[in-house]
Amino acid sequence: MAQNVLSMPIKVLYQKIKFRLKYVGREKLKENRDKGYFIYGNHTQPFADTFIPSVANYPKRNFLIVNPENVSMPGMHTMVEMLGAIPIPCDTGGMKNFMGAVEDKIRKGYSVTIYPEAHIWPYYTGIRPFQAVSFRYPVTLNCPVYALTNTYHRRGKSEKVNIVTYIDGPFYPNQNLNPKERRRELRDRVYECMKMRSMESDYEVISYRRAEESSSDTEDMK
Repeated sequence: MAQNVLSMPIKVLYQKIKFRLKYVGREKLKENRDKGYFIYGNHTQPFADTFIPSVANYPKRNFLIVNPENVSMPGMHTMVEMLGAIPIPCDTGGMKNFMGAVEDKIRKGYSVTIYPEAHIWPYYTGIRPFQAVSFRYPVTLNCPVYALTNTYHRRGKSEKVNIVTYIDGPFYPNQNLNPKERRRELRDRVYECMKMRSMESDYEVISYRRAEESSSDTEDMK
């Protein structure tokens, strides 16, 4: 808890100065202030993504499920763990302990953030398709889910960018479905909500194109 308190002013200042970040729908988190829940977000910031959910639901402690490569770089392991990272195990032998750690956080009333798109696409304004596998956690633990969508907006006439973060939910697993269908149905609701919110973006900092489109552009320029 001390780490959460001590680092919070830095997180708040960074997102205010860098992005003038504004939350919309933050009050929805209060419905489950005394319960643990999962947050699913679009993965578009290499640093800010580690604390945007933490600031949103402060003073509730937030943890992040991360890929092993995020803690494999020299000097990154300690820093990422301090930010509340829970690395996905590289082998099946560690999965039991991993699931136990996730369940422990939820049982204690904390939040756990997941970026289902897996890889960071900086400043991307769309929502990439993601699979239902990461929704096994809230389905297994039968707990609520929130969608967190970062949208991008031009700051006046400059090239600087503002972020508006939309929070939607809570979404609950449909108990009338079997576990596999429950994961898929929950994923679809969260995905469609994030897609809808992403349409609020009105500034494209980086233009992402398919490889074949880039090749075509090159051919046209010859």
